[in-house]
Amino acid sequence: MKKRTDINAKGVILKAFEQYRLKSCIDYKPWSGEENYISVFKGNGCFSSVGNRRVGKQRLSIGSGCDRIATIEHEFLHALGFWHEQSRSDRDDYVSIIWDRITEGKEHNFNKYNDSTSSTLNVPYDYGSMMHYSKKAFQSGAEPTIVTKIPAFSDVIGQRMEFSDSDLLKLNRLYNCSSSSTFLDSCDFELENICGMIQSRENDANANWQRVSRAAGGPDTDYTNMGRCDGKGYFMHFSTASGPEGNRALLESRVLYPKRGFQCLQFFLYNSGHINDQLRIWTREYDTANPNGTLRLIQQVEAPPGDQWQLHHISLNVSRKFRVVFEGIKGSGSAGGLSLDDINLSETSCPEHVWRIKDFKSVLENTPMDVAIYSPRFTSKDGYSFQMGLYPGGKAGYPGELGAYAHLTSGAGAVDDGLVWPARWKQMTMMLMDQNADIRKRMNNQRSVTTDPTMTVEGTDDFFWDDPRKVGVKVTEGDGTEYFRGPGAGTAVFLTQARALSRDFIKGGDAIFLLTMEDISHLVVSQPLPSTTTIPPDNSTSFSTSSSAAPPDPCVSVHCENDGVCVLDAAGQAVCRCQFKSSTQSSVLTAAVASVAVFVFMLMVTVVSVVCVKKQQKKVQLDGEGITMKNVNSFKI
Repeated sequence: MKKRTDINAKGVILKAFEQYRLKSCIDYKPWSGEENYISVFKGNGCFSSVGNRRVGKQRLSIGSGCDRIATIEHEFLHALGFWHEQSRSDRDDYVSIIWDRITEGKEHNFNKYNDSTSSTLNVPYDYGSMMHYSKKAFQSGAEPTIVTKIPAFSDVIGQRMEFSDSDLLKLNRLYNCSSSSTFLDSCDFELENICGMIQSRENDANANWQRVSRAAGGPDTDYTNMGRCDGKGYFMHFSTASGPEGNRALLESRVLYPKRGFQCLQFFLYNSGHINDQLRIWTREYDTANPNGTLRLIQQVEAPPGDQWQLHHISLNVSRKFRVVFEGIKGSGSAGGLSLDDINLSETSCPEHVWRIKDFKSVLENTPMDVAIYSPRFTSKDGYSFQMGLYPGGKAGYPGELGAYAHLTSGAGAVDDGLVWPARWKQMTMMLMDQNADIRKRMNNQRSVTTDPTMTVEGTDDFFWDDPRKVGVKVTEGDGTEYFRGPGAGTAVFLTQARALSRDFIKGGDAIFLLTMEDISHLVVSQPLPSTTTIPPDNSTSFSTSSSAAPPDPCVSVHCENDGVCVLDAAGQAVCRCQFKSSTQSSVLTAAVASVAVFVFMLMVTVVSVVCVKKQQKKVQLDGEGITMKNVNSFKI
C-alpha cells in the first residue's frame, strides 16, 4: 500500500483480505520482489484493472470514501478477473437498461460482453452480487437506469455488504478452491452425524449430549431455524434435570489441523438450568508424546440462566492437531440444562464485544429521525472506553437509512489518566451480524473509524479524539451512572432499513452488533523494502536486478491533463486515460478527515490455480464510486 493511503483504509483492506481467506483459497501477502503485484494507492476514487495484466506494478485505487470493506472486496474481485454482473452476455434476460435515463457520456458503463470476455462460470445471474450496479446507477433524473425483470429484486441489486453466495461460488470455481484458507469447521446439527462430533470416553455414566429439536425447560426451538422449518431445527442438549451434582459430559469436535496458531470459536448457548450449571471449553491437543491427546482448559463460560440463545466468542491459540471440547457440568438444580447450536471455528481474530438489541424491528419503526440509541460502554485491550451510537430512524436528510457512529467515552478516572491522549490510531469497527448459521455465508455489514490524533473538532482547536472529559458531554444513565461521551465519527448511510430487515440481520426479533477497537498504529510505519526485487520485463527485453529499491513507476514523471489518470499499458508504458466521475451514492459522514500517513506496502495476489484468456481493454466506471477501470480479462496470477 502506498504511503498516501489513509490509515483507516489500510486497516479495512486487511479486514477484506481476512474475508477472502475465510471464504476462499485466495490469499494476499506483502510484496517481496515478485514480478507482478498489486500496488494499492489513494487515487481519485475506487478503481482497478480486471485480471492480471502482467505489467509488473498493477495499480488499484482506494480513494476517499472507498474505505468500506465491500467496496475493497469489489475492487480486488476486479483484480482477480471479475467484471460487473450486469456486463454478462445474458443480462437482458434479467434486467432492462433504460438508455434514455443514463447521464450523457456514461452509456459505456452499461456495455455487455460475450462469454469469451465475461464468463458466467455456469452460475445463474445474481441480483445479489456485490459486482452488480444499483438501480440508480448514472441516472440523469429520478427514474432508475436498471429495471429488474423480477420487481422484487429492484432494491436488492447494488448491495455493498459482502460477497454473495454466487460471488463466492464463481470465485472458488475460477480458482479451483476446494477449501478456504482460515475456515476450520461449522455445525448447525441438522445432520444426524452432528458434523463428526463425538461423545467423550471420559463422560460420566448416563451423561451425554443429545441431538434434539426441543428440550424440557427450554429451548423450544433451535437457533438456526427458530422453528420456521418443519422437520428441521436441531441442537445439542446436556440435561441437568437429573443425576448427581458434578455429573459431566464432554462433546468433542472432529480432529482439526490448524495453520495459523490462533483461532476464534463462536457458538450460541442456551442455559435453561441452574445458575450452578457450568460449561467449560477445552482443547484436546495431539503430538507424538501424547497420541491420545492432552486436555487444556481454555475458559469457563459465564452464561447465567435465561430465556434466550446467547452468543459467545472464545479465543484459542492452538498450533497442533486438536479437537475442541465442550464440557457440561451439572450443578445443584433439577430442571433444564445446557444447549449448543451454530458452532463456528475459524483461524481469525474474535470480535471483542457484543451489543444485542431486542425487538429490533420495533426499534426501527418507532425511533424518530435524528434520535440515537447507544450501546453499553466497552473497554478495549488498551484500556480505552468506547461505545456505538445508532440512529435507527436515520439522520436528518437520510430517510430510510441507519446511521452509525463511534464515540470514545470516559471510563475509570485512574485508567483514563494513564492513557495517551489524543487517542492514536485506534480503529473501531461496528458490525451488524448476519446471523446465518455458517460463518462463510454471512453477509455482515460493517464500518470502521480510526482515531487520528491530529484531527480537531470543527471550528475549534480541540483534538477530536482527546480525553472525553475534556471534549465530550456529560451523560447520566437511567440508573444514575455518569460519564462523558466524546464526539462521534461514522456514517449516516450505514445500511438501509430495508436491507436491515433482510437476510438474518434480525433473528428471534433481535439484532446483534459486534464491536471491536484495535491498535493499527503499526500501519503508520513504512514497510522495509525487500532485499531483492525484480523489474518486470517489457516485450523485448527481460532482466532483473539485486537492489533494495522497488521497480520504478513510469507514472511518477507523467502529468495528465483534464483530470486524467496515469496507468500502464500492456507494454508497461505510462499513458493517460480519461477518468469518468459520478456522484457518490453512499456518502460517508465523518467529523473530520484522517491525515495522510507515510507508509509503503505492496501487495501481491497469490492464488491456487490459473485461467488465461485474451486481453481486451475497456473503460468501466463503478456505480456511485467515481471509478475508472481499464479492464482486461482474467489472467493467470
